Amino acid sequence: MSYLLCLETSTKVCSVALFNNSELVDFEEEDGSYSHAENLAVFTDKVLKRKSVNYSDLAAIAVSKGPGSYTGLRIGVSLAKGIAYGAQIPLIAIDSLSSLAWTAIHAHKTEAELFIPMIDARRMEVYAAVYNQKLHQLKEISADIVEEGSYGEYLNKGKVCFFGDGAEKCKSTLSHQNAVFINQKASAKNMGALAFEAFQKEKFEDVAYFEPFYLKEFVAIKSKKKLV
Repeated sequence: MSYLLCLETSTKVCSVALFNNSELVDFEEEDGSYSHAENLAVFTDKVLKRKSVNYSDLAAIAVSKGPGSYTGLRIGVSLAKGIAYGAQIPLIAIDSLSSLAWTAIHAHKTEAELFIPMIDARRMEVYAAVYNQKLHQLKEISADIVEEGSYGEYLNKGKVCFFGDGAEKCKSTLSHQNAVFINQKASAKNMGALAFEAFQKEKFEDVAYFEPFYLKEFVAIKSKKKLV
């Protein structure tokens, strides 16, 4: 028995899940309010206490590494590193888009040949990658500006499934007969299989030096409010 704790903070969703190997044991989640700073540590304590699991009982901790929300990723990785260091357990990093794709592929394999997870990067930009039904990455992760004709090289060949919190805003732009949109969000409760696979293969991160995969550099927006 190996308890794995998973944290997902790459999007607006604040999510914590506990697994026994790859089997979901319990989870806590709040959708859509960027509440990571307020809730992530609280959710973690709730999940562990409900199942009478101590930090010392954990075999490893997994965290979404990005791309995604700059602040969300920093909060998630900071807590994961703190727990890993304090409990002296391995740290596992899970690609946020691969985790999304894995979930969608297993739930909707018959609906499309290709799967494109999208994480909102503001305006008409998304963090995206392209996967086939075996979770092989056909296009590397990139920040894409979605416009008419985007992903045409894939859509013209067959059904393509779009999902994630960045997909909704792209529906009208990607109005292709082969475009399929599904409601699939990032969640820690979907990280178990990839986290357990990484644990078995001992794909661990250096707790001292690991950093989130931001993809783009953080740009601070100057406040429009006048200072008194």
